[in-house]
Amino acid sequence: MEFSLTVGFTFEAAHCLPEHRGECSRLHGHSYRLEVTVSGPVGPDGMVVDFGRLKQLVRETVIDRVDHRYLNELYPFAPTCENLALRFWQDLQEALRAYPRLKLSELVLWETPDARVRLARAAPAPRPGACGAARQEPEAMALRSAKRSVRGRGLPAKCGGPPEGNKA
Repeated sequence: MEFSLTVGFTFEAAHCLPEHRGECSRLHGHSYRLEVTVSGPVGPDGMVVDFGRLKQLVRETVIDRVDHRYLNELYPFAPTCENLALRFWQDLQEALRAYPRLKLSELVLWETPDARVRLARAAPAPRPGACGAARQEPEAMALRSAKRSVRGRGLPAKCGGPPEGNKA
């Protein structure tokens, strides 16, 4: 039997989306909420993973890197909610290699209290012959949100950020 565990975090960060037509093209900040769900079997200790260890892993892998930071300086892509969620997923996948029983199941990133993006591991498809369905890779991920195009990194000066000479 497989169980799912979810931990949640909040962090503050600023960004701008220079290619966006609208208010988000200017420097602004958000109070983000990140929810991370892992799944796995219960071990001999009666737990899938200790919540404290899972929280520490997420904090060290994601939260400590982005909290109270200017996201455009951290990443070489437009820091949209979708792109951030995908990057966090990739970083957490790498960190979870130390826990072979665990699988990253879902990641939800709230940009505002009523706007979020959800990234989830796609469910395995039925085996060949079951209702005539072709087998899909069980490790495939499905982005459960419309993707925005990435045209490159937004430069801080375009957002009213640091002057041109202070580019990362």
